[in-house]
Amino acid sequence: MGITTTMPTPILMTVITAMLDDFLTRAALAGVGLSLATGPLGSFVVWRRMAYFGDATAHAAILGVALALATDVPVGFGIMVVSLAMAVTVATLAAKGWTMDTTLGVLAHSALAFGLVAVSFVPGVRTDLSAWLFGDILAVSRGDLAFVWGGAVVVLGLLAWRWQALLTATLNEDLAHASGLNPDRERLVLTVALAIVVAVAIKVVGALLIAAMLIVPAAAARALSRTPEAMAALAVGIGALSALGGLQLSLWQDTPAGPSIIVVAAVIFAGTAALGQRARRG
Repeated sequence: MGITTTMPTPILMTVITAMLDDFLTRAALAGVGLSLATGPLGSFVVWRRMAYFGDATAHAAILGVALALATDVPVGFGIMVVSLAMAVTVATLAAKGWTMDTTLGVLAHSALAFGLVAVSFVPGVRTDLSAWLFGDILAVSRGDLAFVWGGAVVVLGLLAWRWQALLTATLNEDLAHASGLNPDRERLVLTVALAIVVAVAIKVVGALLIAAMLIVPAAAARALSRTPEAMAALAVGIGALSALGGLQLSLWQDTPAGPSIIVVAAVIFAGTAALGQRARRG
């Protein structure tokens, strides 16, 4: 009979607790967890050309912060409710044939302005406003970490559940109808997923950079991918690499962590774009 040795549970829990007490470990785990959600969802944002849609939803998050702080509800809940309301509003207007570039421009900037004004009325928040705008990944707590990973799991579950239907509706809405699918329902799935991502991402990269975290890794992955699944998986990897590289850059140069993550993602995008262009020429 073979003898197996395992680490005693108390020692394992002590090791895990010590790791989570390190703010850099929590920040790295938050960045990787966020990438799990933004990779696949960002691919759909790129395929459907929903970049401005993501901006409008993200900018509404500041209004959610203000309402949550004013009513003493969890900030993540307030952000999710307001972001979902904005996303549903935009999707409804799109279905009614509104001109999206102008409509989204008005909604995105109006939501941000209303949010900033509303936050100024909440005592003690004005000095910390930059954390909501640009993120504060180095201040992620254990509770924030659980929220990020929980949200990522929900988004991954939604996308995995409706993956083929979402791809069909993205490819051609007439084909989706012919296949017995409802494109409006698939759009609603993306809307809900986007609201969840906004709620979990605001602590990591902030309201002004959420759309970049969705778009840049996915755009970088597109140049090197041959299938939708490969692009989504590669976008997750690029997002995680950007998060870890941005944290390292922040430590080396004392730069803001959230913007540093996007800078690394942009550099990766430039590299993959050059590789993709060289491959096409070859």
